[in-house]
Amino acid sequence: MAVKRGGLGKGLDSLIPDNGKAAENEKKVKVVEKVVEKIIEKPTEIKVNIHQVEPNRGQPRKNFDEESLQELAESIQQFGVLQPLIVQEQKDYYQIIAGERRWRAAKMAGLKEIPVIIRKMTDQEIVEISLIENIQRENLNPIEEAVAYKRLLTEFQLKQEEIAERVAKSRTAITNSMRLLKLDERVQQMVVDGMLTTGHARALLAIEDPDIQFQTANRIFNEKLSVREVEKLVKNIGKERPQKKEENPQQTAIYQNLEEKMKAALGTKVSINRKNEQKGKIEIEYYSMEELERLMEIMIK
Repeated sequence: MAVKRGGLGKGLDSLIPDNGKAAENEKKVKVVEKVVEKIIEKPTEIKVNIHQVEPNRGQPRKNFDEESLQELAESIQQFGVLQPLIVQEQKDYYQIIAGERRWRAAKMAGLKEIPVIIRKMTDQEIVEISLIENIQRENLNPIEEAVAYKRLLTEFQLKQEEIAERVAKSRTAITNSMRLLKLDERVQQMVVDGMLTTGHARALLAIEDPDIQFQTANRIFNEKLSVREVEKLVKNIGKERPQKKEENPQQTAIYQNLEEKMKAALGTKVSINRKNEQKGKIEIEYYSMEELERLMEIMIK
């Protein structure tokens, strides 16, 4: 199965509008500017020698599509760089905070100078702006987006509500996005490569076995199955598994009641998985380090 692998890189700053897409891109730029304005003052634009500007080695995006860069370079030759880069002044150069794709395309276009906005920021602010800019401009593939949300949760201890507000999406959308990270890594890569849609991927979450999940993913790609067909396929796979012994309805109700009480006490999802009448395990879900610490405090008390 020969497929062009896209890697984890569909994303930073496609800013140069061309022809019919100009209005749409301008709208996205304004959305990102609102995010940046929360952290920095009103920008002052200057022009600097393009060779004095260098990318940030710690920025989230690592791969750039050459064909897309060439198209952007041609647009820059015609219209110039319409949106300045955000940079931070270092000892003897300017480090890119946002705008590496424009910088690369401008070099390809043969520009000697490039417009920039110079800012002084912390490492956290630099990474946060890069991540939010990617997400707002919808240039990330679904897995990159999920990783970005998780990073904002874990590294910067942002709550899901805060992330949802910053990227103008619902909390449910953030949660559903991060669920994709529960997929087998091979299946995640298929999503990155465009072999599976997010609809296909979410349907596969019902399959717990990683190998069966990957085999099913390949079948989806090879047979070009629709999302509805995948949902039916996944249900049939579930039926093929050994059926659990029929449980006592009264006993089931007791355990469901216990789950609800624990959920109310802890403020998160709780599952009681019984092996038999005497043994089992309790699963408590958390979505950030802050939430884990909160749960630990409750249990210790």
